[in-house]
Amino acid sequence: MTWHVAEDDLRAYAHGELAPPLMWSADTHLTACAECRARLARSTDPVALDAGWERLDAELDVPRPSLTERLLVRIGVTDHTARLLTATPVLRRSWLLSVLFLLVMTVLAVRLADQPTLFLGLAPLLPLAGVALSYGPALDPTYEMAVVAPLHGFRLLMIRTVAVLTAGLACNGLATLALPGYGLMALAWLLPALALTTTGLALAARLGPVLAPALVGGAWLTVLVVAASDSSANSTLAPFTAVGQSAAAGVALLAALLLYQSRDRFDTRPLGGFHGGDGA
Repeated sequence: MTWHVAEDDLRAYAHGELAPPLMWSADTHLTACAECRARLARSTDPVALDAGWERLDAELDVPRPSLTERLLVRIGVTDHTARLLTATPVLRRSWLLSVLFLLVMTVLAVRLADQPTLFLGLAPLLPLAGVALSYGPALDPTYEMAVVAPLHGFRLLMIRTVAVLTAGLACNGLATLALPGYGLMALAWLLPALALTTTGLALAARLGPVLAPALVGGAWLTVLVVAASDSSANSTLAPFTAVGQSAAAGVALLAALLLYQSRDRFDTRPLGGFHGGDGA
């Protein structure tokens, strides 16, 4: 060794008062220098030395917050809530890029085939799938952390739902801007998206986080198929007419009321944590 830890730094290190990066430098040096370790042992009592190592381990092992997590904390979100939000699977880059790719391909197909129904039928399913993937033991790798978080299950579910919907609706909104020729017709996916998402959440309190959105998504596809079979080639499908939009708004409102009435179920079985995916 060509250098050793200074006496003042060694004393501060022993009392847990040496700040990074000097602390990291001293720690690296101590692992390879028997002389400095001996000096450290002579200058401190064993209890203080053990406490210092414990503080060092805690400092090195603490997870580094991501940029998104730091931004959430800066705007007033608590540490644990910010971590639970950024750990949501569908807020990660891979999911968002997959959604954007799917929307881009759909928009291209619409522009080539002049069939806005392709986009209007797909867009409501993406928020439903995103919310479904944001909770539940079978889908969320951070489920155990969410269960022990100091938050009610329903409140955490709503926080994640708002975050996921914000990201999903933003993606859908960007895709809508790529279809200016259809005017307000290009926004006809919005109310069905809210209706499907709220219905999926309301049923998840009883059927679980996998079965409920699967049934809701299947029901939506069935409605589209039936509407397509009953309409002419150039007419607007029933779900995207004024009557259909009103019905979607009514379903969203009714589902929101049912979800609120079922809120306690998400505390007794946190975040849809049903065994076997059912409500038994």
